[in-house]
Amino acid sequence: MKKKMSRVAVPMIAVHRNSEKPLHRQIYDSFRAMILERRLQPDQQIPSSRTLADELRISRIPVLNAYAQLRAEGYIESRAGAGTFVTNSLSEQFLGARPAVSNVVKEPASDAVSRAAKLLPAEGTQWFRGSGAFSVGQIAYDHFPFRVWSDLVTHHARNVRALSMNYADPMGLEEFREVIAAYLRSARAVNCEPSQIMVVNGSQHALDLSARVLLDPDTPVWVEEPGYEFLRHALTLSRCRLVPVPVDSEGLDVAAGVRLCRKARAAFVTPSHQYPLGSTMSVARRLQLLEWARSSGAWIVEDDYDSEYRYESMPVTSMQGLDPGSSVIYIGTFSKTLFPSLRLGYIVIPRALVDRFRAVRQANDLCPSHLYQAALADFISAGHFTRHVRRTRLLYAERRNALTQALGTEFGAATEILGTEAGMHLVVTLPPGLSDRRISACAAREGLWLWPLSAAYAGANARQGFILGFGGTKVDEIPHQVRRLGKAVRCESGYEKFT
Repeated sequence: MKKKMSRVAVPMIAVHRNSEKPLHRQIYDSFRAMILERRLQPDQQIPSSRTLADELRISRIPVLNAYAQLRAEGYIESRAGAGTFVTNSLSEQFLGARPAVSNVVKEPASDAVSRAAKLLPAEGTQWFRGSGAFSVGQIAYDHFPFRVWSDLVTHHARNVRALSMNYADPMGLEEFREVIAAYLRSARAVNCEPSQIMVVNGSQHALDLSARVLLDPDTPVWVEEPGYEFLRHALTLSRCRLVPVPVDSEGLDVAAGVRLCRKARAAFVTPSHQYPLGSTMSVARRLQLLEWARSSGAWIVEDDYDSEYRYESMPVTSMQGLDPGSSVIYIGTFSKTLFPSLRLGYIVIPRALVDRFRAVRQANDLCPSHLYQAALADFISAGHFTRHVRRTRLLYAERRNALTQALGTEFGAATEILGTEAGMHLVVTLPPGLSDRRISACAAREGLWLWPLSAAYAGANARQGFILGFGGTKVDEIPHQVRRLGKAVRCESGYEKFT
């Protein structure tokens, strides 16, 4: 029979009374580390709580609390009439696999992840990490009606019903969907009923859900070239095969898409305001795309991310409203019109797909949060949303004008400015020989956030330039920020150091 260890161990434990970590946690952490690092062996006895408290010159209560936690997690056990011991049920194989010194603990293998996850950039997107001048998607926070919004949120937070605190319909709050349906029918010419609308956590969530519902691994799918980088990430996780289709001044080149892959399962497009180049898909191209979808049995995912903001004409009606065959999944978001952290958007789903979307959404995150849906339903119904969009459309037009003027002053004919007719961003191209990624990385270290145009391309023939957001930069600040951009470009050219 194996001889049991009976000597009471007096561990070397140091407690610091001035530490932010409570005494009981310091004791717990010390014992746990010694057990896992095999400095205390299975069946080895440890001091009684009273003995250890005397040794450490502290109250017995922190020791009792630490022992209770260790006992609850299975690290130690009490034996009647014998004392407290390191439990003998800890796996020798597990303990033996752990290093003896904590500072050499090896992390799990970095390649022990899915193949799809490895296809995404592990370092993230550097120019998406900060906010400031030219940040894409940043809004005019100082012009948001915070008082009205906070009153509505407070009202619904104080008038909570039991039903609103439970798991809800995966499609979203019915009253909110009714308001969205009415708005889309009048403002965007979308053919829909509330039962077709699903409330989601922004357009990125909608794109991901659409990919999960529509696509299989290796399924070919059309994407715009250039296009939205995070759409490609969502499709990459679905393991489908991307077919980059070029865009021009009329939007997606449907004929080119047919030549590249006629039998694609779906096409993801931004017809009202192509991202990032800013073109509007012509009616001829829209009808051509709808005919392709009808004849090939494909789906069209229409991402209508910022169509409320047009400066030279009225907002363009949706492509979904032209579709007689229910082949368009329509996506919208409140991230641009209100604020990004709201995380509310919607999908208008063809009736034949509603049950499929509902099932996938329920497996994805069950249901949307109730509070902001209820507040936003009232915000829209009371007319606050329409008034806010009208005011910010004028504001963003002023900021767009200031930016285009400042870019012309700084760069002259050396660059081309694209996509000024709509939205909250525009594109400025770079002269040949310059790298937009290197300039963006240099500028980010100085707090200037420039989204490189080349990142929007899936293929190798990427144009160099920047996608410049102007929604969050005041008119009087824009000339100075453009001069900083000019210094960054000249730094890359070798003419001037960026300061």
